[in-house]
Amino acid sequence: MSSGRGDPASPFDRPTSARAYGWMLGGQDVYPVDQNILLYVLGRFPECVDIARQNRLFLYRAIRYLVREAGITQFLDMGCGLPTDNNVHQVAQRFNPDAHVVYVDIDPIVLAHGRALLAGHGPTTTVVTADMRIPEMVLADPDVGALIDFTEPVAVLFLSVGHHLKDVDEVGLGARHAVRHIIDTVAVPGSHLAFSQVVSDDPELGAVFAASIDGAGIPWQNRSPAEVDAFFDGLDPIAPGLVNLADWHPDPSQPPLEPVPEQLRRFVGATEHHSIVYEYGGILRKP
Repeated sequence: MSSGRGDPASPFDRPTSARAYGWMLGGQDVYPVDQNILLYVLGRFPECVDIARQNRLFLYRAIRYLVREAGITQFLDMGCGLPTDNNVHQVAQRFNPDAHVVYVDIDPIVLAHGRALLAGHGPTTTVVTADMRIPEMVLADPDVGALIDFTEPVAVLFLSVGHHLKDVDEVGLGARHAVRHIIDTVAVPGSHLAFSQVVSDDPELGAVFAASIDGAGIPWQNRSPAEVDAFFDGLDPIAPGLVNLADWHPDPSQPPLEPVPEQLRRFVGATEHHSIVYEYGGILRKP
């Protein structure tokens, strides 16, 4: 389904990352303000369509690994974003019908669509209103406690939302606290954390990229791969570690995504010759 990505008021006169990201995945819940900022960014960084889709394909492979190889049956999807195909619960329950999934977001549009998707789905999946920047708020939600048993291993997911978590913010205690609090304080050994965010190896161009999005009102912080790695001291990376997501166990036979919208098709394949920014991440285990 990003966010913590959206503003709590879910404005229609300002872009939200959930809607722009969803559009790149083939979603229809997008407004001109989202299209305009995305097309502006793509004019300088055309690889963004490819990397958004690479992240979504990673989601499938990550959840499949967590269920089949790691034996995880509980998932907490932070900043879940708008639902598309092969959402976390659909993938997890394909491999284990008893898997429990809690989606977390603060954007009212995301929540409305998520609840519609889950209507009649049964007691194993829910969506809650909480800000991923405040993990204590997530843990305090009774629906989280009803579905997630923290005496058993859990997977906490921050998929393509790390760039929305600033090192210093006006709401929580910053990015490291948001990412590490649950895995460090309540998750038992054997729990996993899946993480991805857009990064750049070029600090100057990365700052230009971040400013173009942050300036439009979508919180964004550029990081290098090394700065992302620094979040995860004490956790054990699952091979091949934290990498460009295109290189994390690629599987050409996995289910495809929805077609790219007509307006964005010219950007498909841009990563073959343009890679100033890319999606970086992987899975880590709590020892």
